[in-house]
Amino acid sequence: MSSVFDRLRDGRRWWTAELVLRFAGVGLLAAFWHCALTAYRWISAPPPHRVTPAEFGICAVVFVLLTTGLALGIEGPSLFRLVPIPKHSAFIRSGDFG
Repeated sequence: MSSVFDRLRDGRRWWTAELVLRFAGVGLLAAFWHCALTAYRWISAPPPHRVTPAEFGICAVVFVLLTTGLALGIEGPSLFRLVPIPKHSAFIRSGDFG
């Protein structure tokens, strides 16, 4: 499994990963659509009421499915690519931490 993540981190082109991750993104967007319709039915049902924990939870699931589905669908395996950080970056300085 480590070799798979090494290949993704290096940013090398790999068609299997492209297909699997992009189809996973499309699948997540399909799940998002069904959850969003469910949330709409629950929330718009009369009579007007306060938000229940179940309604809040389904909306949180809708948000997570939408963001992960779009990220995987747009970026695919390049989502896991390592990004080099310059040596003069503020995140690297050791003198700032103590």
